[in-house]
Amino acid sequence: MLRILHQIFRTGIVTEPLPPAIEAEIEEVGARLEEAIKRRFRKSLTIRQVDAGSCNACELEIHAINNPIYNCERFGIHFTASPRFADMLLVTGPVSRNMEIALRRTYNATPSPKLVVAVGDCGCNGGVFGESYACLGGVGKVIPVDVYIAGCPPTPVVILQGILKAVGK
Repeated sequence: MLRILHQIFRTGIVTEPLPPAIEAEIEEVGARLEEAIKRRFRKSLTIRQVDAGSCNACELEIHAINNPIYNCERFGIHFTASPRFADMLLVTGPVSRNMEIALRRTYNATPSPKLVVAVGDCGCNGGVFGESYACLGGVGKVIPVDVYIAGCPPTPVVILQGILKAVGK
């Protein structure tokens, strides 16, 4: 164990830098986001991400905002596995009939005041899946949504801007 810790301290933080234009945009959005989070939540924003039946493209972009390159934790955003500790639900995909009850339970388990953000075209209106025998459509048909983030999939910067919009409400 000590050998591993020694290796970690010796190596330090190793991240790949973003292109300067994207880095500047992330820093600008991040500074506004950090200020809004401190103003509304006093410390940090805890997010529970819910996949309601998506193709996982939006999840990859959400994971990207949490990786060492975008590093959303520097702005006060943390992800949790339990809706009971969440301030926000980040929902992706069209709501499949099998996920309807689970999504409602997750929404009900999240303490008030809660924010709901629908991510991607599928989360907004059902996208290419639409409404069918297997899909109910967008997230707004099952639970109330505060902010819609369009895109297939939206970029990490757009997702951060959507979270900022939701926190600013």
